[in-house]
Amino acid sequence: MVEEFDVLIVGAGISGVGGAFHLKTQRPNTKFIVIEALDSFGGTWWSHRYPGIRSDSDLHTFGYRFKPWTGPPIATADEILNYMSEVITENELGNHIRYNRKIVSANWSSLEKRWEVTAKLTEGGEEEHFKIKFLWMCQGYYRHQEGYMPKWPDVEKYQGELVHSEAWPEELDYEDKEVIVIGSGATAATIIPAMASDCKHITMLQRSPTYFRPGRNQIELAETLRELNIDEEWIHEIVRRKILYDQEIFSKRTFEEPEKVKEELIEGVKSLLPAEFDVETHFTPKYRPWRQRLAYVPDGDLFQGISEGKASVITDEIEAFTKEGILLKSQQEVKADIIVSATGFNMNVMGDIDFQIDDKSVDFSDTVTYRGMMFTGIPNMLWIFGYFRASWTLRVDLLSDFVCRLLNHMEDIGASCVEVALRDEDKNMELLTWMDSYNFNPGYLLRATSILPKRGDKAEWQHTQDYWREKDEIPAINLNASEFNYR
Repeated sequence: MVEEFDVLIVGAGISGVGGAFHLKTQRPNTKFIVIEALDSFGGTWWSHRYPGIRSDSDLHTFGYRFKPWTGPPIATADEILNYMSEVITENELGNHIRYNRKIVSANWSSLEKRWEVTAKLTEGGEEEHFKIKFLWMCQGYYRHQEGYMPKWPDVEKYQGELVHSEAWPEELDYEDKEVIVIGSGATAATIIPAMASDCKHITMLQRSPTYFRPGRNQIELAETLRELNIDEEWIHEIVRRKILYDQEIFSKRTFEEPEKVKEELIEGVKSLLPAEFDVETHFTPKYRPWRQRLAYVPDGDLFQGISEGKASVITDEIEAFTKEGILLKSQQEVKADIIVSATGFNMNVMGDIDFQIDDKSVDFSDTVTYRGMMFTGIPNMLWIFGYFRASWTLRVDLLSDFVCRLLNHMEDIGASCVEVALRDEDKNMELLTWMDSYNFNPGYLLRATSILPKRGDKAEWQHTQDYWREKDEIPAINLNASEFNYR
């Protein structure tokens, strides 16, 4: 049996649930389905199980624009899942979502002007087949089932427990254990304070320092407005605008006066650590602020653990693993009962789905991105890839509006197919990697350069990572512009 839908949304994470809301409210007559490989909604917030998992950006902007966030700005995974559950229940989205199904292939038929999609049940492997007019990719950008594990020398010699943050063992006992956490990003900064009180000692082992922004897990403006009995919808909008205004200023400053911003960030960390702590070695990055994601540390909990002696930091490189721990390039051996690899993840493109156009395989690295959401030569498809310098969900709302506007436009002009293509003035345009490494260069993005689409040197053919530009530019896109080809 083949089921037919107007739109198929891939993934029931923060992007897919947001997209489903907008599709249902803006286009109530659209027949759509959401396919999710996991056994529940939530994506990252459902699949990640490491201690203390929380957001690393504020929920007033990470939350949807249409549903007020009433809790603390930095939220736990459970709080985020409860919020998403309310969105699904309040808007009756549940009957549109099918869980435990992995999409394995999608073939565009130019004859039928439809996507032919095959999904497999995660248990049993039975196949389901769909014909879809428009494919909306909301599955995220990395493989949930595996994390990135560097190939360390002699790792097989280690006789303790080696775990990755992406595949956390539910029954891992770390009470009174010596623990090393390899990494210094948001995941490490979350795990370390969550485990510190129960471990014998926990050490953050980093190759190089990361920027952090410590602060209270509270928005004073929101609390003041609540004291004045302002409606939560007003509070949500006012606080969102204030946060985004402050973030825009900060983001610009990282380009215009990077050394000043660097000094301020480091001073913020220094103020929470003992006077004798070597901040220069352990918390002074070599790169410009915002070239990698900047993690917020609520109430300075990471630094509190260091100050109390429950946690420590070592900045060095790994020479090899040993029977009892890790040998560093400095020849110091650090022993541990448990080693946690918080070393990031592996990106994929479009969920590792086998894409074809008229039975011919698609290589997305041969395509050029249109504003980081559509791709040359790929009809009737849009990918949600959010922001790194602002909350991911801001782009979910923006692109959801765009999808609904695009589908309305296609109906108005009687088109069943839309595809983006380079214009005559773009034919000699230099093609570059997906992201400018000077602008933003985390390891997972650099490792995936060869599989990602190309960008051009013009704004239309880039993913700018600039919400403050796109909030005005995307709603103003001319759907009759020459880069859009309709059939």
